[in-house]
Amino acid sequence: MIVGWNIFPWFAAATAVSAVVASLLALRNRRMEALVAASLAVAVLVTFVALMWVSLERPPMRTMGETRLWYSLFLLVAGVATYARWRFRWVLSFSTLLATVFMVLNVLRPELHDKSLMPALQSAWFVPHVSIYIFSYALLGVAALTAVYVLVKRDVKPLPAVENLLGGGVALFTVGMLTGALWAKQAWGEYWSWDAKEAWAAATWFIYLGAIHLRLMRPRAVRAFCAMVIVGFLALQMCWYGVNYLPSAAKSVHSYNRNN
Repeated sequence: MIVGWNIFPWFAAATAVSAVVASLLALRNRRMEALVAASLAVAVLVTFVALMWVSLERPPMRTMGETRLWYSLFLLVAGVATYARWRFRWVLSFSTLLATVFMVLNVLRPELHDKSLMPALQSAWFVPHVSIYIFSYALLGVAALTAVYVLVKRDVKPLPAVENLLGGGVALFTVGMLTGALWAKQAWGEYWSWDAKEAWAAATWFIYLGAIHLRLMRPRAVRAFCAMVIVGFLALQMCWYGVNYLPSAAKSVHSYNRNN
């Protein structure tokens, strides 16, 4: 029996409950208990990923639902790391909310799973490329949430967190593009094809580089910096799954259906 979305609602509920408890504990300044509860949420989701990986006999990274699963996991990890490092009591609430949204999407839109893996994905670059990319998405997601907090609350204290999360996320995003280029060369004979996904990846990368440049050159332009971080995150959503709704998506080398 393949472990799939049929049992995921139970794991999602347990993860969400643990994460919400962690958020409430953090808001009450009960740091150690919050970290324990948040770690439990991560452990529950890691367990489901491991079960699916063993059951499918392949990395669960092929479909959009599977990447959403990893994104939920990495969001929780990024939230815990941010809370442990900077002790912002609200950050677990933000990361929990966003992670729960993506888990709910997987509950509402379950996908059928099989053990097949098309030739293009049978590459040593597959797992590192996808995992690095999704983890960068998570860091950049928490950076965007923190930037929203700075703009709404007009509180500049979280800015160092935004800068570090942005720097780490962009670094991983860059590595993701490089590993993707090497993978593309191996699979299709060229490093870059400028299809819709790659074009949006480049656009997203330049937006984030612009945000970093702005922060370095104009440190007092806090609102503009935070706005660029948020715009970069919106572009990232287009890069990740928005391009799938474009007419050109059907011809993209990044469309991994069963016929590839």
